[in-house]
Amino acid sequence: MIDQRERGVDVGQWASGGQIERDLVLTDADFARIRELIYQRAGIVLAEHKREMVYSRLAKRLRHHGITRFTDYLSRLERQPDAKEWEAFTNALTTNLTAFFREAHHFPLLAEHIKKQQSPVTIWCSAASTGEEPYSIAMTLLETLGPKATQAKVIATDIDTDALSKARAGIYPLEQVRKLEEGRVKRFFQKGTGGHAGLARVRPEVSSLVEFLPLNLLAPQWSVKGPFDAVFCRNIMIYFDKDTQAKILKRFAPLMKPDALLFAGHSENFSYISDAFKLRGQTVYTLAKK
Repeated sequence: MIDQRERGVDVGQWASGGQIERDLVLTDADFARIRELIYQRAGIVLAEHKREMVYSRLAKRLRHHGITRFTDYLSRLERQPDAKEWEAFTNALTTNLTAFFREAHHFPLLAEHIKKQQSPVTIWCSAASTGEEPYSIAMTLLETLGPKATQAKVIATDIDTDALSKARAGIYPLEQVRKLEEGRVKRFFQKGTGGHAGLARVRPEVSSLVEFLPLNLLAPQWSVKGPFDAVFCRNIMIYFDKDTQAKILKRFAPLMKPDALLFAGHSENFSYISDAFKLRGQTVYTLAKK
């Protein structure tokens, strides 16, 4: 999940006593209601100390609708369970933090794994965010498989539709891209000129390997079909409680090939959550039963 994405700005004003004077009303009951709604909708567990973050991120939605009380905004949401606003609500409370080749030790492991595969490789990136991770996977495919990479596919999904729009565009600040090895920058990016100066776009040979799709990991049905050679589920499970993590891991297992790899984030440990996987090392798992 990426560089911290731009969020709605809290425009509360500092009062003389050092307290923030809010122009919108967020009560304790409102905050508890928001925590419950985002848990039901996306499985995200919001901690008590996230109140300031919640205010800042949702305030933009209230102002957009000309609403001054969170109570009224939430009531409107609950009266319309299929409203488009639910998407904006979820997007606002979804944190996206990622980078190209984040947790770099995973990519040589992925390269070694896909070298052994005979059939066209298919990989699922289940928390694609703004695209840095699935594009890093695609670059690894190109570096490893050469011309055969055109037969490979990266399915990149995320619940945040705003993030997916940025991912599909494949355009990033040049400063962010320059953190990569020079050879990768030259091979996989196009430097912007004129009105696009300071930006870099992922080259078509990279983006053509990636298909972006919206997907809620809590949805009863997933739109992705296996079997996958690898699943990336990095730095997303930390937002779910243990029961939700276990349910998701149970659903991953039948979508994976017998020797497939499951990549987790650096602070995530699936060993005590599901018996479907066993640790291979360095936050990489394989199926327990092949």
